[in-house]
Amino acid sequence: MVWCLRVTILSLVISQGADGRGKPEVVSVVGRAGESAVLGCDLLPPAGRPPLHVIEWLRFGFLLPIFIQFGLYSPRIDPDYVGRVRLQKGASLQIEGLRAEDQGWYECRVLFLDQHSPEDDSANGSWVHLTVNSPPQFLETPPQVLEVQELEPVTLRCVARGSPQPQVTWKLRGQDLGQGQGQVQVRNGTLWIRQVERGSSGVYTCQASSSEGSASHATQLLVLGISEGTSPCLVPSSVAGPPVIVVPPKNSTVNASQDVSLACRAEAYPTNLTYSWFQDNINVFHISRLQPRVRILVDGSLRLQATQPDDAGRYTCVPSNGLRRPPSASAYLTVLYPAQVTAMPPETPLPVGMRGVIRCPVRANPPLLFVSWTKDGQALQLDKLPGWSQGPEGSLIIALGNEDALGEYSCTPYNSLGTAGPSPVTRVLLKAPPAFLERPKEEYFQEVGRELLIPCSAQGDPPPAISWAKVGRGLQGQAQVDSNSSLILRPLTKEANGRWECTASNAVARVATSTHVYVLGTSPHVVTNVSVVPLPKGANVSWEPGFDGGYLQRFSVWYTPLAKRPDRTHHDWVSLAVPVGAAYLLVPGLQPHTQYQFSVLAQNKLGSGPFSEIILSAPEGLPTTPAAPRLPPTEMPPPLSPPRGLVAVRTPRGVLLHWEPPELVPETLDGYVLEGRQGSQGWEVLDRAVAGTELQLLVPGLIKDVLYEFRLVALAGSYVSEPSNTANVSTSGLEVYPSRTQLPGLLPQPVLAGVVGGVCFLGVAVLVSILAACLTNRRRAARRRRKRLRQDAPLIFSPPGKSAPRRNTSVDENYEWDSEFPGDMELLETLHLGLTGLRPRPEAEPELDAKVPEEGSGLPTTAQAPGPEARCAALREEFLAFRRRRDATRARLPVYRQPVPHPEQATLL
Repeated sequence: MVWCLRVTILSLVISQGADGRGKPEVVSVVGRAGESAVLGCDLLPPAGRPPLHVIEWLRFGFLLPIFIQFGLYSPRIDPDYVGRVRLQKGASLQIEGLRAEDQGWYECRVLFLDQHSPEDDSANGSWVHLTVNSPPQFLETPPQVLEVQELEPVTLRCVARGSPQPQVTWKLRGQDLGQGQGQVQVRNGTLWIRQVERGSSGVYTCQASSSEGSASHATQLLVLGISEGTSPCLVPSSVAGPPVIVVPPKNSTVNASQDVSLACRAEAYPTNLTYSWFQDNINVFHISRLQPRVRILVDGSLRLQATQPDDAGRYTCVPSNGLRRPPSASAYLTVLYPAQVTAMPPETPLPVGMRGVIRCPVRANPPLLFVSWTKDGQALQLDKLPGWSQGPEGSLIIALGNEDALGEYSCTPYNSLGTAGPSPVTRVLLKAPPAFLERPKEEYFQEVGRELLIPCSAQGDPPPAISWAKVGRGLQGQAQVDSNSSLILRPLTKEANGRWECTASNAVARVATSTHVYVLGTSPHVVTNVSVVPLPKGANVSWEPGFDGGYLQRFSVWYTPLAKRPDRTHHDWVSLAVPVGAAYLLVPGLQPHTQYQFSVLAQNKLGSGPFSEIILSAPEGLPTTPAAPRLPPTEMPPPLSPPRGLVAVRTPRGVLLHWEPPELVPETLDGYVLEGRQGSQGWEVLDRAVAGTELQLLVPGLIKDVLYEFRLVALAGSYVSEPSNTANVSTSGLEVYPSRTQLPGLLPQPVLAGVVGGVCFLGVAVLVSILAACLTNRRRAARRRRKRLRQDAPLIFSPPGKSAPRRNTSVDENYEWDSEFPGDMELLETLHLGLTGLRPRPEAEPELDAKVPEEGSGLPTTAQAPGPEARCAALREEFLAFRRRRDATRARLPVYRQPVPHPEQATLL
């Protein structure tokens, strides 16, 4: 009640001001217990030297001001705030080591002594409300070990405070009990068990949590049971477990050279606890600078003496009783110290004619405020040195290195705690920066697999180091640098394509130059900056093409719904061809408000590049329109849906098509019809008899470097479905193709014309060859007949007074006998006539160039021929006599080539 009255009075005072003239500004400040907070007050003039004044800070509820400052005199401070308050910028008040009781209303007053109006003096107050947040702290906890008789009730009470008010929860063996159930009830931080059972034993943990942290307390509950014939005995609560940290370490801030303690207390059963402390995961006793100054107390606390700036960091407490994995808790130690220079080099080189920096290596906590510089023992005035400035970290920046920069420099850093002193002197020297002697060309073009040498050399004082690096994604194992600092790419690969940078650096400067390497004879590079703009039932996809590998590249856009359909085990990617030269494509026919995945693929004659990154986008919906009128049953479309998810996959044997069967089939599915086309040509039927049980089909015989489109139509009885989705595939880059095409309709017209022309030419050539052979044989036969007719027949074959017509008796008129003497040919012919003389022969027309006997020639036409035996004997005798004459003639002639006997002659003999 008293507190509410005070707040009401304060509100009236604030709303009316000191004299009711105006409403002062009210500021709220939030701090955390143990830390610091600044209460702002801007009543002093912002510029110039203020008049003589007195600064007072009052706290609501206190009779006297808690802080009074007059001029350079020591301030008067309330005993509760001694050592914790001091003035900051202007009249602002900083309170360190905040406590929960520091929360409340504070008023800042500045009394100007040269003003004579008391009303004006009291009207310049400024109110600030300080809220102190604190982590949870237990006010009441149950004992660490509690023994309870079986079937007896037990109450465990935990009360905690903090700002904001913490929430208290209970856990049993690590499991949250919530509001409890059965025999266990939890209300307002109190745990109540109606009847303790043996299963109720265990470690109960009370945890208080808020936005400022948490605190926990563990109680080991032991159940006393009664054994038969014995007195009550102690039943172990449960299997012994690892420790529970009940007092974890807290973040601490300490000034350098002061001592600090980090608390850590744990509870366990059994209670044989040992504590270990680590700084940044290293045992504190293994750090040489900490060994002589650190101790671990019996209660587990860490004691660190004479802290140093390097002692700052994360400290972890690990209690252990030898059971299972021990717990751990960490806290951060902050060490405050004046700004100090770490390691000033004795010499600082600066580049001649270039921008140079003289650094002051500083560390400070609180942060650095400013750095002062001296040159040759005199304070450095930067405003009198054109082109000289100071960086945010205190370094000296010299726009142009020349002789004016020569000298000895020293820096002195400052922070809110002061300075540790000036740095040692560093002497500035002028050095020659790197300069390129030979630069690489702007661009290099080379075929893949070959070697590429890119020169780069530089000079400087000291001599610079040359290094090469690929801009963007690096190249491992293939880039080498020779003794002349030239870049060697051996062998040149697709990954080497891109911008390369040559860097020359020494102690004073770093310069760089770059070149672009184009690797020819490769598949395209990945496209970049893919963008998808959603449209009503569609999307506009655009991208930036990558390097084409030295060949014309084409693009295709691939997309699929993000959500996988339950009746399919894979995503159905659909591809759309992009017109040549375009870097965008409008994808129609998408479902509105459905997430789709989009990717772009580049292809050239050597193959496909990598897919681009996947972009997600959802098409927009169209405005709502009236529903279309329902058709009568006789006009309803046939209930046969098209095949689904047609996908084309390239293989070395051709293109493999995959699809899913139609969702709606009125009766048995008879099959499919495969259609295809090349580019923008019309659709051609490729296969009319694809079985209805098939879900994939290999299409061989495609032409290389051509973009094809395929689609399917389902057939079921008298129903024909709509065409399926179109599957696009490019044959660029395929290495193996069937030699015989099965898709003549898809051949390009020039190729088809060449094939037809070649077949026709081959047919004409074969026909001409046959006619020429026939004509040559006829002429050869005619020459042989004329030759035989010019020779006289042997007289023994014609009886005296009789004459017979001359006949062509060659065995094969198409066979040319190889005989050196004409007598052999005629004798064999006569023998053949003799052997066949008895067989009746039909009258034949006179042969060409043959002499036909005239009527009235006086030759009898019905002369009796001798018998066959006699005639054959006569022929044989005459033939043998002829051979003897021939052999005698050959003996008298010069050496002659012996004729090769013919099988036909041997057969006749």
